[in-house]
Amino acid sequence: MTMSMSRQNPVKAEDCYLRPSPLSGLCIRTFGANPTVYELDQHPKGREIENALLALGCNPSVPAAFIGKLFVGGSNEVMSLNVQGKLKPMLIRANAIWM
Repeated sequence: MTMSMSRQNPVKAEDCYLRPSPLSGLCIRTFGANPTVYELDQHPKGREIENALLALGCNPSVPAAFIGKLFVGGSNEVMSLNVQGKLKPMLIRANAIWM
């Protein structure tokens, strides 16, 4: 389920709370990308998705970010990619932003 959801839109953020992670969402939006957010506590398969995220090694399971089909991790990993200068190229390769 999680991987098929990641094919629908280049940028994914998973969150089981009422709001996405402010830092990772803002960081991705800064480049002009528009992440899709799934509220797992409101999604009919939210528990299944959460279990899949845990199986991918995301602990805690949310927030979890996918760029293209690639699981990049949580907020810390998104911020780290940005600091390293790797986030923008990933967004470009995923066709989430255009330069």
